[in-house]
Amino acid sequence: MSKKICLWSCPRNISTAIMYSFSQRTDTKVYDESLYAHYLKESGAQHPGREEILKSQENDGEKVVHTLILNNPINGKIIFHKLMTHFLININTEFLEKVTNIILIRNPREIINSYSKIIQGPKMRDIGIKMQFKLYHELQEKGKETIILDSKYLLQSPEKILKKLCDIIGIKFDKCMLEWKKGPIIEDGVWAKYWYKNVHKSTSFLGYKKKDITLSKENEILYKECLPYYKFLTKKSIKI
Repeated sequence: MSKKICLWSCPRNISTAIMYSFSQRTDTKVYDESLYAHYLKESGAQHPGREEILKSQENDGEKVVHTLILNNPINGKIIFHKLMTHFLININTEFLEKVTNIILIRNPREIINSYSKIIQGPKMRDIGIKMQFKLYHELQEKGKETIILDSKYLLQSPEKILKKLCDIIGIKFDKCMLEWKKGPIIEDGVWAKYWYKNVHKSTSFLGYKKKDITLSKENEILYKECLPYYKFLTKKSIKI
């Protein structure tokens, strides 16, 4: 029987690097944002490559959950799904009780700074942190253990944090998770050309570097709205 892992990330985080990390394991099969087309169809969001993405994936989120997440035909392997929290719209979330959930967070100042370089005028729904806060409480109410991973701590000490993560998940840590070959992997979605340039240049988790970030007035307001959610979640994240 397969172990099912869902990584619920916010945008402009290190979720792709984590997917690359898990893809190095011989006992793991990774899937790249299999609910992306569902999200685009339901939200109407105008993302780069929208039409190409809609054509590349199943658009019905309920079918994706049933066929790829809950009843994946690959047996005896770890099934790792890299996903975004804001994909969970107009979809039955009962399946979350049957998988291992990891909420991947990042300082919203860093998210907003990065996201606004690709899509102008980001809103709260784009940043994802409020939805991650809600998801955490939804899972807690159902009595479902939820793992919170802050990218800052993972980048500061990849091996230590990954060891702790694997221990909580209930799988053995493998040093191969610390490195990968430069360039894309076969599991990349068709949107990789718009979003994955930095990961494709990397061969490992890059060290964390605090940046002096100046946001526009509107983005600074958004940051202050996001901050309480981030502060709550990061207190509960895996620490070094």
